Amino acid sequence: MQKKYVLLFLLLILGIKVQAQGYVITHHGVGTDSTQLSTAAIQKVIDQAHQRGGGTIIIPKGVFLSGALFFKPKTRLVLQHGAVLKGSDDIKDYPLLPSRMEGKKLDYYAALVNAYQVEGFSIDGPGTIDGNGLKFWESFWAYREAQKKINQVATNLDVHRPRLIFIWGCNQVRISNVKLRNAGFWTTHLYQCNDVRIELCDIRSPYKPVPAPSTDGIDIDVCKKVIIRHCYISVNDDAIAIKGGKGPDAHQRPENGIVENVLIENCQFGPSHGVLTLGSESIHARDIVLRNCTVDSKTPILRLKMRPDTYQVFEDITLDHIKGSCGSIFTMNPWKQFFDMAGSTEKPFGIVRRITLSNINVTSSKLGELEGNPADQVSDVVFKNVTVQGATTDFKNIYEDVKLQNVKVNGVLQASK
Repeated sequence: MQKKYVLLFLLLILGIKVQAQGYVITHHGVGTDSTQLSTAAIQKVIDQAHQRGGGTIIIPKGVFLSGALFFKPKTRLVLQHGAVLKGSDDIKDYPLLPSRMEGKKLDYYAALVNAYQVEGFSIDGPGTIDGNGLKFWESFWAYREAQKKINQVATNLDVHRPRLIFIWGCNQVRISNVKLRNAGFWTTHLYQCNDVRIELCDIRSPYKPVPAPSTDGIDIDVCKKVIIRHCYISVNDDAIAIKGGKGPDAHQRPENGIVENVLIENCQFGPSHGVLTLGSESIHARDIVLRNCTVDSKTPILRLKMRPDTYQVFEDITLDHIKGSCGSIFTMNPWKQFFDMAGSTEKPFGIVRRITLSNINVTSSKLGELEGNPADQVSDVVFKNVTVQGATTDFKNIYEDVKLQNVKVNGVLQASK
């Protein structure tokens, strides 16, 4: 036994990685009946791995039905070829816990896959995590229609739905080569995480026959150093959303904060509500780069939602070498959904500065639309080497410091304001 520990120590000194023990769930008491809920049995395997010093939880080929799973320190998840971790469609299988949703600290339902303060947490494919969200989507739309009939507004939180993945307070997060499907709510929510890589993932939720509401592809919430590359994303909401808090005092609350140093590259984007969106719950974002990507949608590539009830700063954002089709290249508008000053007498405003959109060649409905709230401040916005076909020539822009450099719409060179 002593020799074993000496060998492990020498391997670590030499920088040779020691592989964590693998736990194939069907070898540890998890059945193969896809109609039976396996939450407790799978959680027992995770807990056992944790108690033994860590390990890889391996989902083999087959369909495994589960409610919320909670990964522990030194555990990770692998889904083998043909493996499907399928979420229960009963909200009672997702416990109500202290959580984070829509820029607020609140109790909310656990996701299907949860990791809290798990350093080095990873999810690897090539299998699938399927949220099985149809029942949740149908309930949401039915509730919204019922509210309309009595002249009431339905919020996203009114119908209780689980996220697919929630990773909170983790560093060195890796999600690779996995298929993420049919989330009941947001697909991938990263909160207070640093050093994140999401690579070679295929993230989808449907528009029909039943649209999957609020199924954001990737939500980056108070995180730093995030890389997203070689992914395909098509969801019935924002493909990538930058979050961080909302409300007149959001910038003062310790649970909120900046999102910075985000690189999105070599990705493909299908239909969504926006490729890169900031603002519905965002107070400060900077050093965001979207480059070498292909878009096939009818919505904006860059979308800023300017909340009149929240102080916002969006700076140093770059879009470079983008091709395909879109609704507009850059849209910035007031966003008054669920406006709430909470009794405050503050007068929030937004600051948008140093935005560069370059080397873009798309078929688009319009170049852009830049008109925020009256007090918003916009400076140093540059469109450079942009070619747009099929667009209207109406570029709605109320700001002086927006420059057009070698911008052509339907072959016609455009001039700055």
